[in-house]
Amino acid sequence: MSATPFRDMGRPLADDTADGLASATVAYLLEAMPRGEYLAWVAEASSSDVIGGVGAQLRRILPRVRDAGEGLELGPEAIVVNVYVRRDWRRRGVADALMRSLLDALGARGVRRIVLHASAEGRRLYERLGFVQTNEMRLAPPTQ
Repeated sequence: MSATPFRDMGRPLADDTADGLASATVAYLLEAMPRGEYLAWVAEASSSDVIGGVGAQLRRILPRVRDAGEGLELGPEAIVVNVYVRRDWRRRGVADALMRSLLDALGARGVRRIVLHASAEGRRLYERLGFVQTNEMRLAPPTQ
């Protein structure tokens, strides 16, 4: 597995960590994709030249009140992950096309709640697509 996406986000991986991540990801995808819990799109310059990709993990959520305060949100929720475009193809609309394909497919499935964690470089694209910043926080476990 290439560690390039992580390096590009300022999170370089050691080779053994990248290898472990690749193995764990393959194992997860072999189970999740047939169940419809993970959806993926790739962009190709040719049939043998993948230039980008995006994924969405679908997960059940506890019913909640919609953001507008009226009606219930029953799920599933999609978390957008693995958005990546090769550096030499950036700023050509590839990420936009991938995200629009993902959003169209999720809309066709009736998925209304879609979340993601934006990198600084991707934030403008997501805002143009209608994503807004929320109050989400994450527990950072203490270092040992």
